[in-house]
Amino acid sequence: MTTVALIGPDGAGKTTVGRRVEALIPVPIKYVYMGVNLDSSNHMLPTTRLVRAIKRARGDAPDRGGPRDPARVTPRPKNPLRRALSEARSMVSLVLRVSEEWYRQGLAWSYERRGNIVIFDRHYYSDYYAYDIANRGRGQPLARRIHGLMLDRVYPKPGLTIYLDAPAEVLFARKGEGTLESLERRRQSYLQLGAQLEHFAVVDANRPLEDVARDVAELIYGFHLRSASKPTRVSDARH
Repeated sequence: MTTVALIGPDGAGKTTVGRRVEALIPVPIKYVYMGVNLDSSNHMLPTTRLVRAIKRARGDAPDRGGPRDPARVTPRPKNPLRRALSEARSMVSLVLRVSEEWYRQGLAWSYERRGNIVIFDRHYYSDYYAYDIANRGRGQPLARRIHGLMLDRVYPKPGLTIYLDAPAEVLFARKGEGTLESLERRRQSYLQLGAQLEHFAVVDANRPLEDVARDVAELIYGFHLRSASKPTRVSDARH
């Protein structure tokens, strides 16, 4: 079947548009959140729930920010012991992060096998592209270099990626988060994905949500029909 990722900075309307699209396409749809904000996630591993509960009990703030701004790289500790502890914590976080990412991908595969179009709200490849992939790990801890390599070379990419685009001023007015400069950098990093992904579309999100949802639904359904009409090669057929 078909997988589609709706991507864009916070305030672009991904979640709202994704939910509205479900009513506009005459094919069963499953919605999977593929971002780091656990408060927005509709699926997560029991281990992730446990870690989340422990962090909340400690009073830690929820992680809603996603990958950090690639222009702000935290310097690695100079002290060897602190550096080793930092690397160890990064590796533990990597294991938890990658487990969660593959769990959600597994869900997507199961939904596809049942004949659903799977709509991803965000996608790990696009979210981490600027920080863990595009810079090829320069100045990054080992765990982040491994993560970027996995997302770039191993993790499945969506069949179609739709970027909901809006000016930084509009995004800031909607969410009031970040700065105009960081939002514009994020916007440009998303636009760069057009050269990396085979099927990539840009939709103007600075319009009424009904218009945006209609255009997105047309793109998804058209892509689905084209994909379904492709002949199956004999070597790919299952007996």
